[in-house]
Amino acid sequence: MSAPSPTTGDLAWVLTPLLELPGVQHAVVATGDGLIEGASPGLDRASGERVAAMTATLHAAARAFTTAFTDAEGPKLAQTVVESDLGFAVVVPAGNNTTLALFAEPGAKLGDIAYQMQVQVTALTRAMHAPARQPDAATRP
Repeated sequence: MSAPSPTTGDLAWVLTPLLELPGVQHAVVATGDGLIEGASPGLDRASGERVAAMTATLHAAARAFTTAFTDAEGPKLAQTVVESDLGFAVVVPAGNNTTLALFAEPGAKLGDIAYQMQVQVTALTRAMHAPARQPDAATRP
């Protein structure tokens, strides 16, 4: 069974390899302030927006939690993982003011998921920092 391809948002292409991993149910690309940039199918617009907002909240809470323990201001998070009886929610920073989040079932291999998330973060970071394409000299008037 193949995973459906992402359909929501300009950055949804980054989710395809994640959705192909066994156990991954949904994924979202969100801004740091909780706006949705891309979501997997199966998440309607309202659910995707709610997940994006909660992703920003969760990430901010994890930074505050780390600061409370360490007194270090502005810690850089590598990932935030929430485990429940329904599965795992994983959030990783994905460049400037962007996060990548997914939800996986309880039996999913978190090591494989974490690795692929970092691969996709790298791809997303490169794409976001790529210079704008210039028209080919042959097509210019």
